[in-house]
Amino acid sequence: MIYLDNSATTKPHEDVLKTFHTVSSKYFANPSSIHRMGGQVEDLLTKSRQQIADLLGVGSQEVVFTSGGTESNNLAIKGVAEQYKNRGKHIITTQIEHPSVLETCRHLEQTGYEITYLPVNDIGEVSVDDVKEAIRPDTILITIMHVNNEIGSVQPIEKLAEIVEQYPTVLFHVDHVQGFGKITIPYDHKGIDLITISGHKIHGLKGSACLIKKQHINLTPLQHGGAQEDRVRPGTENVANAVSLAKAVRLALEEQKNYHQLQELNQTIREELKHYLQVTINSPKHGAHHILNFSVQNFKPEVLIHAFSDEGVVVSTKSACSSRQNEASHVLKACGKTDEDASAAVRVSMNVHQSQDDINAFISAFKKIMSKYEKVMG
Repeated sequence: MIYLDNSATTKPHEDVLKTFHTVSSKYFANPSSIHRMGGQVEDLLTKSRQQIADLLGVGSQEVVFTSGGTESNNLAIKGVAEQYKNRGKHIITTQIEHPSVLETCRHLEQTGYEITYLPVNDIGEVSVDDVKEAIRPDTILITIMHVNNEIGSVQPIEKLAEIVEQYPTVLFHVDHVQGFGKITIPYDHKGIDLITISGHKIHGLKGSACLIKKQHINLTPLQHGGAQEDRVRPGTENVANAVSLAKAVRLALEEQKNYHQLQELNQTIREELKHYLQVTINSPKHGAHHILNFSVQNFKPEVLIHAFSDEGVVVSTKSACSSRQNEASHVLKACGKTDEDASAAVRVSMNVHQSQDDINAFISAFKKIMSKYEKVMG
């Protein structure tokens, strides 16, 4: 099978799997235990935290291990909302965020917070001026994703950070899940306070992730218990996941040099899709190279996905977190797409080692599918 659903999850790297197995089998003690075995495990946890911090240019105390992007996003948003509610209860985000951000914001609305959902243009980009104009005296947080998981639009994170830096009481959270290992952001920028990174999007393991929380930020934890993770994320640490995440982060940054090759592969697919009048390409031309979203008129996306699967190619539709819901993409609707296109979107998402042969297989499969369709309709 040709796997082109890397934005949903990636195949774990062999070195990551080996690391996880070694730590799980040999260093299984509780890192909080005071005996020698516990101390050895605690050292591994500390070294993993330091390795990630060094790779990103942040402080080791600023790396908080979590169970995934959803938890990191919830911890960032709810943690800020509760901790700084005396400053205000206004939060700014966009209409095209991941469900883990949008649903968290909707929950906060029910508890007395006011959320501004900023619009985006037709290629899924938020206006820097709109963000600045939305900031109020009671604004405490701006939460905006770096790379959109459905269509690959890239937000001007550095420009937004420069604006936020002018407002000392406003914090900036970046959902960097789809961007990490592909497009770099300035991790040490003074205007960026919180950054979400997920392991299973970078050939790491599901359940491994971290939240970069700058030292001057305090967060109210989502749950309460022990003193682990500086009391921000209590509970016995999953050390094997933490060590494997450090390995995945290092490998992802080393392999990021291969990302540029995806631009050509992306363009190859685009050129093929242009031959079909019933196809609408939804991803921006200058967006992230690893994501290409398109709609085919008169095709339900699940039918097209199963047809691709029958041809040995794996693709998907919108976010994996909501792909089983039979509703139009909120991202595409926010970009001004018709209900027909927003309900028929298919996503191709590549990893940095994707080959031309893989894309040729995708194109061949698409040609076969469309040929069968034309015969039926003809």
